[in-house]
Amino acid sequence: MTLYSCCLILLLFTWDTAAYGPNQRAQKKGDIILGGLFPIHFGVAAKDQDLKSRPESVECIRYNFRGFRWLQAMIFAIEEINSSPTLLPNMTLGYRIFDTCNTVSKALEATLSFVAQNKIDSLNLDEFCNCSEHIPSTIAVVGATGSGISTAVANLLGLFYIPQVSYASSSRLLSNKNQFKSFLRTIPNDEHQATAMADIIEYFRWNWVGTIAADDDYGRPGIEKFREEAEERDICIDFSELISQYSDEEEIQQVVEVIQNSTARVIVVFSSGPDLEPLIKEIVRRNITGKIWLASEAWASSSLIAMPEFFRVIGSTIGFALKAGQIPGFREFLQKVHPKKSTNNGFAKEFWEETFNCFLPDGSKNSPASTSFHKGHEEGPGAGNGTAAFRPPCTGNENITSVETPYMDYTHLRISYNVYLAVYSIAHALQDIYTCTPGKGLFTNGSCADIKKVEAWQVLKHLRHLNFTNNMGEQVDFDEFGDLVGNYSIINWHLSPEDGSVVFEEVGHYNVYAKKGERLFINENKILWSGFSKEVPFSNCSRDCLPGTRKGIIEGEPTCCFQCVDCPDGEYSDETDASACDKCPEDYWSDENHTSCIPKQIEFLSWTEPFGIALTLFAVLGIFLTSFVLGVFTKFRNTPIVKATNRELSYLLLFSLLCCFSSSLFFIGEPQNWTCRLRQPAFGISFVLCISCILVKTNRVLLVFEAKIPTSLHRKWWGLNLQFLLVFLCTFVQIVICVIWLYTAPPSSYRNHELEDEIIFITCHEGSLMALGFLIGYTCLLAAICFFFAFKSRKLPENFNEAKFITFSMLIFFIVWISFIPAYASTYGKFVSAVEVIAILAASFGLLACIFFNKVYIILFKPSRNTIEEVRCSTAAHAFKVAARATLRRSNVSRKRSNSLGGSTGSTPSSSISSKSNHEDPFPLPASAERQRQQQRGCKQKVSFGSGTVTLSLSFEEPQKNAMANRNAKRRNSLEAQNSDDSLMRHRALLPLQ
Repeated sequence: MTLYSCCLILLLFTWDTAAYGPNQRAQKKGDIILGGLFPIHFGVAAKDQDLKSRPESVECIRYNFRGFRWLQAMIFAIEEINSSPTLLPNMTLGYRIFDTCNTVSKALEATLSFVAQNKIDSLNLDEFCNCSEHIPSTIAVVGATGSGISTAVANLLGLFYIPQVSYASSSRLLSNKNQFKSFLRTIPNDEHQATAMADIIEYFRWNWVGTIAADDDYGRPGIEKFREEAEERDICIDFSELISQYSDEEEIQQVVEVIQNSTARVIVVFSSGPDLEPLIKEIVRRNITGKIWLASEAWASSSLIAMPEFFRVIGSTIGFALKAGQIPGFREFLQKVHPKKSTNNGFAKEFWEETFNCFLPDGSKNSPASTSFHKGHEEGPGAGNGTAAFRPPCTGNENITSVETPYMDYTHLRISYNVYLAVYSIAHALQDIYTCTPGKGLFTNGSCADIKKVEAWQVLKHLRHLNFTNNMGEQVDFDEFGDLVGNYSIINWHLSPEDGSVVFEEVGHYNVYAKKGERLFINENKILWSGFSKEVPFSNCSRDCLPGTRKGIIEGEPTCCFQCVDCPDGEYSDETDASACDKCPEDYWSDENHTSCIPKQIEFLSWTEPFGIALTLFAVLGIFLTSFVLGVFTKFRNTPIVKATNRELSYLLLFSLLCCFSSSLFFIGEPQNWTCRLRQPAFGISFVLCISCILVKTNRVLLVFEAKIPTSLHRKWWGLNLQFLLVFLCTFVQIVICVIWLYTAPPSSYRNHELEDEIIFITCHEGSLMALGFLIGYTCLLAAICFFFAFKSRKLPENFNEAKFITFSMLIFFIVWISFIPAYASTYGKFVSAVEVIAILAASFGLLACIFFNKVYIILFKPSRNTIEEVRCSTAAHAFKVAARATLRRSNVSRKRSNSLGGSTGSTPSSSISSKSNHEDPFPLPASAERQRQQQRGCKQKVSFGSGTVTLSLSFEEPQKNAMANRNAKRRNSLEAQNSDDSLMRHRALLPLQ
């Protein structure tokens, strides 16, 4: 059975060797063998396998110069390690390198060779088989290129824990260690690249893109990660298509139609060069220009795509490239390649033929006819460039530096350096095994592996714990997912002015180690759009919303398709494409364009505005007129009319009016806390003081005139001190109300934002409307009492008929303040203060005019009426009028009583009291003489009542004459009733008060 197994495995290995002859591999013996997988060709020839005969291995086509350079990098690294005295001394590394032809089938075919050899070694068949050409097991594999190929290879190698270190497979799926146990790589995974792509789109403010991905394990996960990142940044995807190098023409046409009809100008492509090439060719054929291509690392520098004849279509490409490394001596090594010198490299012969478009007649199976036929339609520097069915023979003396191919493009060693780094990673893992100290190893009980019998799984263990410094001084260690974190260079495709070739200009970088928001750097000055333009193309579903507007959602459309809506009042946007308008701060309002916030207009009853100036002028006029009246009363203080109006109370009344006019000024100007707390109490106390003075004065006169018997008690009761005491008590109540108000709920300055959006009204918050109601209510209560007494006093003598004017002033007062209440409640802002000022001024002017203007007029313009005789005559006339009315009432009562008893009728009033009835003076005097006589001798007054008129004459020439006149008057009025005596007593009592 053992012999049978040996033969079976040897047959498998023999078949595998036959499939991969000497010219299809690079192989060198050594103590430890490393495997390699490289895409020396871009694909395989399509062949219909009808199975009528034994299937043959498919033929690889389209030579890849870059793939051969990557292979050379592995060979160079191994030879450099073998010549190193410090790294793996006394140990030789060998290699077995195969061509994957950029397909999974060829890659698995090569991988089976690695696995088969390892299985042979694990069976220990040396005692049964004489294997003189025995090659040691492959303890690690470098490769492959595409993520889809590496996925298939990793699944197979992972079964045997053979470490696989890829140099170009960046799919994030390969970071899954549960599925890909032995996979590691020296290239960053696509998760960072997809994030970087989304950052670039956000940087250029694009939000409307299309996506294209290779239909494999590289394209699908990469574009899926990009969609996640795009969604976080509000980037919308117009279309999403999958492609493959094996797609038929109809599928390619369909994808091109989608691209042509799309309004998205930016196209994100996660694909390799071979998968993308058929699509680009069709786009070039249709001449679809104006697109911006965002390239993943797999095709950003692909020689298949970066061709001058494609540049008019893809000239705006921005792509990602790995960080370039330095490999000292690699340039010279590349130049030494020669079919006769590179005996271990079976790919050198084909490389030479493809480079110089010739054939080497060495009798190999790759004859000129067979090799040239399938390479005769290649395009570009990345593929074979044979253009005829038969090539001329090669001389062997061709100069490799005289031909420009991607093989000699060593200016930016990216993938080549990753290959170099992968080989050195395996070498350092072997070095750790070689230098391991027993007891400190990574295996059970700290044991170490035997370098001479090392197995693949032991190398994998050391690779997972690898940590070394590369030739550029950078630390190399694989993370828990087997990845190396690296940075990206951002390149832009330019057309070289020298030879017209496509060059990759580095325009920025992406640092994955930096914190979010600082990873991307782009130098826009270096970018050329479409090969010549500096203007950033537009790729948005909708035009940018200008500052002052926001994006509005359109129903049924993606969020990137929007309409621009003006910001509402009070909100602004100062940037383009604002998702929402920002609210202005409380004290600010949006300007006319809604692009910024400006301070709100401050409004209050200002000293400088016309309305405030007018009110101030009226208040000053009131103060001036009041001061003028006070000056007149002070100057004429000893005249009868001033004395008759209670001089001291008049002074206090005028002072209170000054306070009333002055209090109105506290309502003008910007409200402050102290003015708010002072103005209402000042107004309230001033008016109460004013009303109290009027009330006391009116009530005093009324009580004196209506007193039955004026005695000294009345004079004492209504003395000056008591009058001031009553005024103080009335005012003190208002003071108490104000103190309680200010203590419990003091008014304060208030900035009102609610009345009008764009205006701040600075007003006084009264603290308590109830307290304000009490203040005004108490004032109106005193005014009502004053009105009552003034109304009762309306028929007092002429010199005391200010009660009529007080009545009128109180009516004005009530009208003003009753009108004030609805006006105060319905106005807002500065007009609240204006309404109260108007009310204060109107009430104050009403009091000043009604009470004092008549007296000032008499004092200044009618001095003849400002005499003691005029005052006494008026008082006496009032007394006799009251007496006559009392006598008439008594006579009427007596007559009614006599009629009821049957007696004679009583005498008429005209016969009992008339000294001159119903006839005129027979010798009238001129009017001026009559007035002079009255001034010298006394006065005459006519009293009309009932059925007749009585004329009373009084003379006040001398005290002696006064006494005689009084005696004559007593004799003439001896028939008067007792009530007339009472009225005369009131007159005598009033005279001293005057």
